Amino acid sequence: MGVSAFKAIAASALAIVAATSIASAADLAPRYTKAPPAMVEVWNWTGFYIGGNAGYSWGRGNSDVSYFNTLTGVPIVPPAGSILGAGYDMNGAIAGGQIGYNWQSSNWVFGLEADAQWSDEKGRGVFSCAATLIGGPCLPGLTFLPAGVTGTSLAVDSHLEWFGTVRGRVGILATPRVLFYGTGGLAYGSIKTTGALAGVTPAGIAVASVASNSDVRLGWTVGAGVEGKITNNWSAKLEYLYMDFDSFRAGTFTLAPGSLISANVDTRFHDHVLRVGLNYTFGGPVIAKY
Repeated sequence: MGVSAFKAIAASALAIVAATSIASAADLAPRYTKAPPAMVEVWNWTGFYIGGNAGYSWGRGNSDVSYFNTLTGVPIVPPAGSILGAGYDMNGAIAGGQIGYNWQSSNWVFGLEADAQWSDEKGRGVFSCAATLIGGPCLPGLTFLPAGVTGTSLAVDSHLEWFGTVRGRVGILATPRVLFYGTGGLAYGSIKTTGALAGVTPAGIAVASVASNSDVRLGWTVGAGVEGKITNNWSAKLEYLYMDFDSFRAGTFTLAPGSLISANVDTRFHDHVLRVGLNYTFGGPVIAKY
């Protein structure tokens, strides 16, 4: 073999090696794969929750007073000029907590909630059993009218000390995170009534007494609200409730034995509650793939 032939064979070998290297390099080029699907959080309303709230309440009390002779029990018919009925506002701040359970079905949310509230709602009504020229039935035993005496007076202070509700809730989701709902059920609360009765004895001596009575009343409530998810576990709400405790005997107050007159106080109370709240729902978020 000559030198020229050897050079030709060597050149051909080098060309084959170069081509093989280029092909191998092409086989090692990066290969692209499809990215995994995104993980999306689904807003879920089902589960137990607990929370707190605060707000203000605009209540209204209406009381009627009837007088009777303490010794005989015979009703006293007050003369003209007497004040036997009065309405008064019972407004104040409220604060408390709630616990409940929600169940979501499609865009509907059903639930049950109970709450307990401290209340600063207070109000006063003023009543009178007017005197006549010689005293009259409102000043038993008195045969003359002392100067400045206008009869037997009664001031009634009402205080809603605390209240609570047990309610059902039905709502619809305007968006996955925003719930509009209606609610209603049982209301209960403690109403303290303090009566200050003032008059005169048959001898014309001023006499007064103060007594209090607390009564736990049952009633009903309806309302509506809106609640929004902050995260899947935390939500905030704005809620309105109307409560009605109907009529009840708030207390009996007397001046005996100084004066044989007593007064029964019958009261009806209803309330408007506006409050904001924060709830924590137990359970982790729901994750879905898309």
